[in-house]
Amino acid sequence: MGLSTRHLLQLEGAPREDLNLILDTAESFREILDRPIKKVPPLRGKTVLNLFYEPSTRTRISFELAEKRLSADTISFSAATSSVKKGETLKDTVRNIEAMRIDMVVVRHSSAGVPYYLTQCLEANIVNAGDGAHEHPTQGLLDIFTIRRKYKKIDGLRVLLVGDIRHSRVARSNIWGLKTLGASVAVCGPTTLLPYEVERFGVDVYTNIDEAMEGVDVVNILRIQLERQQAGLFPSQREYTNLFGITAERLTRLNPNYTIMHPGPMNRGVEITNEVADGPASVILEQVTNGQAVRMAVLFLLSGADKRETDLTKTE
Repeated sequence: MGLSTRHLLQLEGAPREDLNLILDTAESFREILDRPIKKVPPLRGKTVLNLFYEPSTRTRISFELAEKRLSADTISFSAATSSVKKGETLKDTVRNIEAMRIDMVVVRHSSAGVPYYLTQCLEANIVNAGDGAHEHPTQGLLDIFTIRRKYKKIDGLRVLLVGDIRHSRVARSNIWGLKTLGASVAVCGPTTLLPYEVERFGVDVYTNIDEAMEGVDVVNILRIQLERQQAGLFPSQREYTNLFGITAERLTRLNPNYTIMHPGPMNRGVEITNEVADGPASVILEQVTNGQAVRMAVLFLLSGADKRETDLTKTE
């Protein structure tokens, strides 16, 4: 049994069975991460290129660890230290990658659509690690996986995304994945940080955080991109915190057994207080750990390893 595609470009339109397959497979890999020896052999002999045109810490390290734990050979590309600085185009970079016989490419780029472009140029499996303001599918999947581990379901839960929805690829992947799996999704933020025609996403839209948090099970707090303040999209950090910051006082509006999430990096004291970020309902660090399991599952399934007789319980 495998995915219905050779690539992971977005969660919009992804079949429910594909999402559940990734989540179920990630559960097996999550158990491996708790072992003393965390390495298994399914991707031995495969070469994975991490093609990052944007800065990244968590996503890049998470993918690199996932690849190494699956025994893949990995190569990391950074635009800041590559021939891109000398004027090399994306097309020429891709042609060189093809000549190196790479099996899988994990790509992050500031322009939406680059992962799709690579599928037209390469025989390799392509994994989108974030493209512009389009999507960040593995972040969406790890958020959903973290929720499912706690509640044992997604269907019927109420999830609120708070912050800069307009520029957030994480928000889009969460919305599409959560809705496909049966969750009720709401978004909240300043009008200037909501997408044009946001209603087309099929979510409930709020500009009042206190109203938005009523009856919610999960709050996923998105990073306020402080560079947006220079564009005048919100008056000041202090005003944003007063109107939309997630504080302990506001948590009383949530359902019992609520969950606090944040994809990182956090602006403590702006979109989230220390008390909330470090509180008992926070699963922010679990998201980081679960990200490895989800990315291991994605790489494993796209490589076709699940079509071979592969024992996930066997270590190196």
